[in-house]
Amino acid sequence: MTSPKELLIFDCDGVLVDSEVIAELVLRERLAAWLPDLAIGDELHRALGMTTQAILDHLCARSANALPDAALTHIEAAIERRLGEELEAMAGVEEAIEALELPLAIVSNSSRRRVIASLANTGLDAQFGKAPMFTAEQVAHPKPAPDVYRLAAESLEIAPSDCLVVEDSVSGVSAACAAGMTVIGFTGASHIGPGHGARLRDAGAWQVIAHMAELGALVQRWRSERHAMR
Repeated sequence: MTSPKELLIFDCDGVLVDSEVIAELVLRERLAAWLPDLAIGDELHRALGMTTQAILDHLCARSANALPDAALTHIEAAIERRLGEELEAMAGVEEAIEALELPLAIVSNSSRRRVIASLANTGLDAQFGKAPMFTAEQVAHPKPAPDVYRLAAESLEIAPSDCLVVEDSVSGVSAACAAGMTVIGFTGASHIGPGHGARLRDAGAWQVIAHMAELGALVQRWRSERHAMR
C-alpha cells in the first residue's frame, strides 16, 4: 500500500449522512418507555457521538429502572429499518467530495455493516467505495477514546499530523484531537442545536462549518498553512 502524504477523514453519522436525527428519534421512543425516570432528550444530547451500547450503559447506570433483555438488539434493528427507509446524504457532501483532491477515509463509531449500508442507501458508495474504513468494533475503546483514529493512521502509515478530520460530535472531535489530528467541526446535520459549534471548538476543533459547501476552502487553507511552515 502506498501511504498518502495527507488524508481527509470523515466521520459517517451526522457528517456524510443525516442519520443521527433518525437514531435519536428511535432512542427517544424506546428509552422514554423503558426508563421513565430520566429526561431522555437531555441525556441523549449529552451522549451525542457515543456508540449505542455506550449510551445504553450510561443511561441504565443513571436510572432506577432496568432495560429489557436484548435492548440493544431491538434498538439497533429499529434504527436500521428507519435508516433504510429515510436516510439521506448530507446536503452538499457529494459536490464537496468531488471537488477535493485528497485521499479519503472513514472513521466511525458505528459498525462496519451500518456504515456500508448508509453509503449504499444514499449513493455515497460511488465516492467512498474504495476508501479505507475504520469502525468501532475494531478497537477496545471507541470514541471519545482516540483508538480508532490511531488505528487509521497506523494502518495507512500516515502521521496523525497529516490527517484532517470532519466530525460533528464532541466525542468525535475529542477523539481525533487526542490522536493528534486537526479537526473541522460540522454543525449542519438535522440533530444539531444552537451553541453546538462552540462546544466543538471547546473540544479542540480547529474550525467549524455549518454546510459542506464550506469544506473545500478550509481544506485548501489547511494544506496551504502546512506547506508554508515547511
